[in-house]
Amino acid sequence: MKTVYIETILLIERLHRRFLDVIKTELDRLKINDINNVQTLILYNINNEQLTIGELTNRGYYLGSNVSYNVKKLVENDFLIQERSPHDKRSTRVKLSEKGLKLCQKIDELYQRNIDALKNGKPDMNSLSTMNSTLNQLEQFWTNYINNIYKVV
Repeated sequence: MKTVYIETILLIERLHRRFLDVIKTELDRLKINDINNVQTLILYNINNEQLTIGELTNRGYYLGSNVSYNVKKLVENDFLIQERSPHDKRSTRVKLSEKGLKLCQKIDELYQRNIDALKNGKPDMNSLSTMNSTLNQLEQFWTNYINNIYKVV
């Protein structure tokens, strides 16, 4: 069991890095060099929403300090628009600029090409669905573990 568990953890980490390589390859193909792969994923996950940096961090996709730095760079390179919240002047919200929306559209096209290629190969959609279910269970296991550890201490 330990061997399988460790293999799973390492595979999740490698898959994440490999997917970042996929995004980087697409940015290179498109000759886009004013944004990195992590920043591209941040944009894609914001999409049509208006979010605070705290909301981005709370979604659990990114580390807090990295979010602030990456949002700053995305604003500087005109992928994001940062505005003061009308309700709380201390808080700022971000949304995609036209440039950010266009890049998200390109990444969506990449995802569609990947989906089309997967339709005729392995893994197939049933395998991916099963894997997603298993990964969700593992995420819930880790969440419960973290929550229960804090109750004991």
